[in-house]
Amino acid sequence: MESLDEVRARIDALDGELVRLLAERQELVRAAAAFKRDEQAVRAPGRVEAVVALARERAEAGGLAPDVAEAVWRAMIGAFIELELDEHTARSDR
Repeated sequence: MESLDEVRARIDALDGELVRLLAERQELVRAAAAFKRDEQAVRAPGRVEAVVALARERAEAGGLAPDVAEAVWRAMIGAFIELELDEHTARSDR
C-alpha cells in the first residue's frame, strides 16, 4: 500500500463485502427463527458459545486476533438475537 487513501479504499471495499455477507447471514437467521418457538430457543446460550469458540479457532488459524473475532461475533450474534426476538414479538402480536 502506498497511501492512507489506498488503505481506506481497500477497507471500504471489504466493508461492502462484509455487508453483503451479513445480509446473507440475516436471511439464514430469519430462516432458523421459523423453527424456534420461544425466547430460550432464540437466545440458545450453548449455541452462542459454540459459535464463538469456532470463530476464535478460525481466527487463530486465519491470522485474526481471537479476542477481536470474539468481540465481533458476540456483537453480531447479539444483534441478530435482538432481530429474532423482535420478529417473534411481531408474529405473536398478529
